[in-house]
Amino acid sequence: MPGVVSGDSTLMDNSEEPFQNSLNTSHQRFNILCSADKDGDICFSIFGIFPIGKINIHGLSLPVTGDQVACQILDASIYKVALSKDFCRLIILCSGEYSSGSSETTRGLSGHKTQGMHCLVLDTCIFQKRKQELHQVAQQASNIEDLTEVIRASLSMMYKQWCDAMQIFHDKFHSLSTLIASNGLDSSPQEEFLSLLGGARTSPPVHQFLVNSLGESGLKRVMKAVSNAGNELQLILLDHIQPAAEIIGFRMGELRGLSRWRARYGGIGLDEKLIDNATEKVGMLLVQVVRFVQILASVSQQYSNFSSWLLRCIKILMSEPSDQLPSYNSELVIMFLKFLYDRDPVKLLLDQSAVDHNVPINLDTKQRVEELVKLGGFADTDCLSRTLAKEFQFMESSFKEAFNMPYTTISKEIVCEQMLPLYPFESSPPSTFGSVPTSISFYWDAAPDVLTRETSGENLVDYITFQVPEWCSSDVSNCICILRGVISEADNIRNRYTTLEALLLSVSKDLNCVDLSLYKERQIVLLLNGTTSDSSGHAQLMMVQTSDLPFVPISRSTSQNIWNLEQLQDSILPFQMEGAKVRSIPHNVVPPLAVSSSRGVGCVFASRKRALVYILDEDEEEEEASDMD
Repeated sequence: MPGVVSGDSTLMDNSEEPFQNSLNTSHQRFNILCSADKDGDICFSIFGIFPIGKINIHGLSLPVTGDQVACQILDASIYKVALSKDFCRLIILCSGEYSSGSSETTRGLSGHKTQGMHCLVLDTCIFQKRKQELHQVAQQASNIEDLTEVIRASLSMMYKQWCDAMQIFHDKFHSLSTLIASNGLDSSPQEEFLSLLGGARTSPPVHQFLVNSLGESGLKRVMKAVSNAGNELQLILLDHIQPAAEIIGFRMGELRGLSRWRARYGGIGLDEKLIDNATEKVGMLLVQVVRFVQILASVSQQYSNFSSWLLRCIKILMSEPSDQLPSYNSELVIMFLKFLYDRDPVKLLLDQSAVDHNVPINLDTKQRVEELVKLGGFADTDCLSRTLAKEFQFMESSFKEAFNMPYTTISKEIVCEQMLPLYPFESSPPSTFGSVPTSISFYWDAAPDVLTRETSGENLVDYITFQVPEWCSSDVSNCICILRGVISEADNIRNRYTTLEALLLSVSKDLNCVDLSLYKERQIVLLLNGTTSDSSGHAQLMMVQTSDLPFVPISRSTSQNIWNLEQLQDSILPFQMEGAKVRSIPHNVVPPLAVSSSRGVGCVFASRKRALVYILDEDEEEEEASDMD
């Protein structure tokens, strides 16, 4: 179907198979984009397109159960977020101040306040429990938003094309008003033309305008511009706006059916009344499109008729034969001069800034619209008094209201379940704190395949890797920490780590860790710059085995004032470069580092405005490197 490529490209195919594939969602993977900003907002978008929730960590409280100590985030900067592969939890690494103490003191923000790096675990099980429902709603809603953008762009293009044509018309005919004034007359151009139409003697300004200023060639150029604009507008309406609106109506009908299944879709905020209202607004837009086509056709016809009459007048004034010219309708000329010469109903219907303009409706039409309500017609009987652009705005507003309900409902379901204080700040963080390397990964402890995990009930293991900055003045500064947490479903504890272990690796002061990433659970890839005079200007890419290193259990204390890494001060392991795979780089490197497991380890990082790719094969220990500008 032409004109809706950006909305639903599968509908451009003439065969039935692509359309059937668009209805079958089983082959598509469900994914959610998590993004954070400096204000502490974390936004969730299905497919990266459809917003489905938001949470702000400022003022976020940890629920208190049993003998736990209350905790509340006062002020924090989000450093990294990652959603687990099973969608059940969101891990946030953030730095800032939090308050801990009894539940009463924490609510009053008068508890013990501490600054440092924290790890927050948020419960996002709603994404996993309602994955199929969210998938269906997001697929329909995102397609509706794409098609809405098609309509918006089409209306904007129509408005511009018509205004350009009308500008040409008014620029050419404005000289008539100047000629009338210079001849000392107080009549209007419409009155002069009506006088000419009535058979009166042609006034000097009209004669001069038709013969000298406008002329036959000028009239044809103006009317060609108006005619082309009218044809273009009709094509855009019939090939772009109307098909897009019809598909939107179909999509809203699908959502309307889902919204009536309250037991399944009510839990994600799909409200039947709001969907009904949005569906009605789509129908109103289609009615407006049909009316606009009729108005546009009438206006184009009157401009063409006015042009035919003027051309005949010019021929007569220039004493040229006019027998072969097209005929004209005098009544239509009168209608044009009365309602269209200095007015533009087409522009008013397309102008999105003219929100206060109302289309006049006769009493008989209004009564018939009200009578149709009893037969299932539109409950909003004022729809015909609105312009096409205003109706489109109403439709957009109804979509936002309907789709905001799932957004609000899901946002309320996302709560903080656990907080892990990592290390304290004994001094204020420098402005370059954002460059501290971190990585968050998720692995199945016994089944690497996600599908196997979902059927076998294995546990998803979280790995949080980061470097403790040297400026924090901690006993574990400049160490690389690997946290390993397991949440077991058997313990019936929602998104709380039942097992938490950690490993600290002490990095030599001769090396500066630029970035890091965990690879396949058993290795860690490090990107290091040399800091000494001998190693300055050189970098190293390392892959270190971690499967044989001893992880130390961390006690799950009820006190939020115990920094987890301080429990490992006596268990720091020196970084053994002898057992690592090392690749030397003859210059310094900068983040980011990206790791892929398609074949060995692919590492991409920026250096001197270039991107380098190193492929380290685990078995054959081969190395490939390539530069990309």
